[in-house]
Amino acid sequence: MPALAEPLRVAVPDQLAETGLIDHVAPRYSLKYGVRIEQVNGNAPADLVLGETGQAVFEGQTQVWHIRSVEDHPDGPAFVDWLLSETGRKTVTSYAPGGDPLFTGPPTISAGPADRGFEGDALLGLDISRVHCARCHAVEEAGRLNAIGSSPSFMVLRTLDDWPQRFETFYVLNPHPAFTQIADVTPPFPIDRPSPIAPVDMTLEDLDAILAYVADLPAADLGAPLQHQ
Repeated sequence: MPALAEPLRVAVPDQLAETGLIDHVAPRYSLKYGVRIEQVNGNAPADLVLGETGQAVFEGQTQVWHIRSVEDHPDGPAFVDWLLSETGRKTVTSYAPGGDPLFTGPPTISAGPADRGFEGDALLGLDISRVHCARCHAVEEAGRLNAIGSSPSFMVLRTLDDWPQRFETFYVLNPHPAFTQIADVTPPFPIDRPSPIAPVDMTLEDLDAILAYVADLPAADLGAPLQHQ
């Protein structure tokens, strides 16, 4: 028999655990995605921690609850992404053991307009993103569940203050250099180290189009700026 995957351990403070919310959420997520969520005491070793720091995911019990990663579990990013999705939010906000919902979504923040204009073709940028980037990232809401869980969605990246720089230079940021070629910019792959997957071949015009597309994307509503470890 194949070995069972390690459960995703989520540390939950007593105040939140006593509401029963995680007991409501965990089996619904596990049933759909086959990942066992193990709720542990707030001081126990865990992969994810619910508390006052990290990404805001819901509000209730007189505070905004955030989630952050403390261990590199392969299913952690997907669970956080699900909590931020429409389905995850509906699961949380529908929890009403006494008839009245105990939790709401996090306070809404706006990323505001892009700091500068981009001259590329945004519609072309969506097409290019679907072909090349959607292998790993969710590039639009419709493709969120087809992405690799450890790869942030374009909507999450859009919340970062330096998102333009990240997209403009993505081809030098790991793991992209191993399989990405930008015409007239990047050197050919070394003969002894070819691309491990089908290469991503782009031009600077393609990159301009992607930037224009991402500039028009609504940023994910995280409730608070991302905090990096």
